[in-house]
Amino acid sequence: MLHGKTFVIGDIQGCYKGLRRLLDKAHFDPSNDMLYAVGDLVARGEDSLSTLRFLRDLNASFSTVLGNHDLHLLAVANGIRKAKKSDKLTSLLNAADLPDLLNWLRQFPLASKIDSNTLIVHAGLYPKWSIDECISLSNEVSQALKGDSYVNFLAGMYGNNPDSWSPDLPMQDRLRFVVNACTRMRFVQQSGKLDFDNKSHPDSVPANQRKKLAPWFERTNEQLRTTERVIFGHWAALLGETRNPQFIGLDTGYVWGQSMSLLCIDSKEVIRIDAKDG
Repeated sequence: MLHGKTFVIGDIQGCYKGLRRLLDKAHFDPSNDMLYAVGDLVARGEDSLSTLRFLRDLNASFSTVLGNHDLHLLAVANGIRKAKKSDKLTSLLNAADLPDLLNWLRQFPLASKIDSNTLIVHAGLYPKWSIDECISLSNEVSQALKGDSYVNFLAGMYGNNPDSWSPDLPMQDRLRFVVNACTRMRFVQQSGKLDFDNKSHPDSVPANQRKKLAPWFERTNEQLRTTERVIFGHWAALLGETRNPQFIGLDTGYVWGQSMSLLCIDSKEVIRIDAKDG
């Protein structure tokens, strides 16, 4: 494939029409360009089935990391969880090609590098990990997801504990923490403990709690070099604002009536469409 442009798209959430509209606006050419996604390809939008089929059919022109909604789909399809009405997964779960789509989806990692300095991960980079450590731990989860007994992994995936990292955690706890850090993390306490209770904008955290509770990207990461950057989604309330060019948030809340964002890596331009225009 000739090297054209490289794009990274924020949370799609099954919003198929918005996805197509945004790619058209960016003049995305699948015969020449490369599209990466930050995860949460499915759920809550109007057409998760068409979204997955379209992205799968891009073949080598598309890659993604997995988000919490993508993992939830795998769990629901395997009878581990029940779908909520708000998931809007019925047509996808009833599709004849569901097994093929699920097998395609579970080949993707929780974290990937698109160049030597750029990490893509759904929720963010846990502040005690380097980019390479995050990739290595993502590979451990991928090994479980791609394996023949991946349903057993999905069955043990849910839960908020452990909420602090140690390299000595038992394997199931270790994998659960990696999943939570890569797909659910927003706020992290000073100790490195994950906080799952607060999903709001950081500015809404009371002033007397801000030392204790800060966004993961405001915690000091001694493993992260100044030349490295992290592209993520997941946190719609941020509307992409991190106040730090090293951390690029691309979930701008399209499914909640805001906008869908697409970053052109080459030009550094962020292209957006508004939900209200759709």
